[in-house]
Amino acid sequence: MRFIFFLIAALLAVAVHAAPQTSSGDEMPRIISDRGLMERIGEVGLRVESKASEYVVSAMTFLGVPYKRGGTSAETGFDCSGFVKTIYEQTAGLILPRRAEQQAAATQRIDKSDLQPGDLVFFNTMRRAFSHVGIYVGNGKFIHAPKPGAEVRVEDMGVAYWKRRFDGARRVTVEQSTSSSVQP
Repeated sequence: MRFIFFLIAALLAVAVHAAPQTSSGDEMPRIISDRGLMERIGEVGLRVESKASEYVVSAMTFLGVPYKRGGTSAETGFDCSGFVKTIYEQTAGLILPRRAEQQAAATQRIDKSDLQPGDLVFFNTMRRAFSHVGIYVGNGKFIHAPKPGAEVRVEDMGVAYWKRRFDGARRVTVEQSTSSSVQP
């Protein structure tokens, strides 16, 4: 949500800068209205929220799929990074690297307080940074393919196990996912 407000503020700043200078401060609402900026800003915000929701909805359809080391499909099972890679590819056509640490390196670092649904969350579960990845779904929860013998599920990041192992949050952008893609 903060991203959307930042985007709106940036678009308004551009509109103010591009607007002809007048002696009256009363012109700004008319200029914004005439150029249809509020409608366009609203459309952009809805697209951003919609895409994030699509990632989460898509991920939720795989609840219960078994974990499989190296797995990248619902038919055979997923490991954590295969699950994330599949969701982004199927939902938005974005190609992410195959391994969790590669996914962390290829995405934009964000603060935990800025997490939005669809962002990636990373954990140190194997005594090395970024050894596990999941997709943030909101309200402090994430969906992931946890470990052998388990299934894709939603968990709370506030649980002691995950809280101690949290390595960071990342956001996927179109530029990063296509220019930094690494095929298996």
